[in-house]
Amino acid sequence: MRLNPLGDFIDDDTFALLQQHRLFDAKSVRDFQIRKTYREMRKKMTASDALDKLQELHPYLQYDTIRKIVYMSKAS
Repeated sequence: MRLNPLGDFIDDDTFALLQQHRLFDAKSVRDFQIRKTYREMRKKMTASDALDKLQELHPYLQYDTIRKIVYMSKAS
């Protein structure tokens, strides 16, 4: 697994510094990763199959929680 899940946006040193000082929300990073993985999965499988696979990858989350993360509006 990649240590810097935001590597497309910030370099590893910056990520480590932010993480060290607890300057970002880990839940938001997790949700970002879930949405990114879902988009990649949708290129190869149905929405339902992608959601099922995400639940296998994140068994601590309810199916509906994953669905809300994936489909939540970006404008809040």
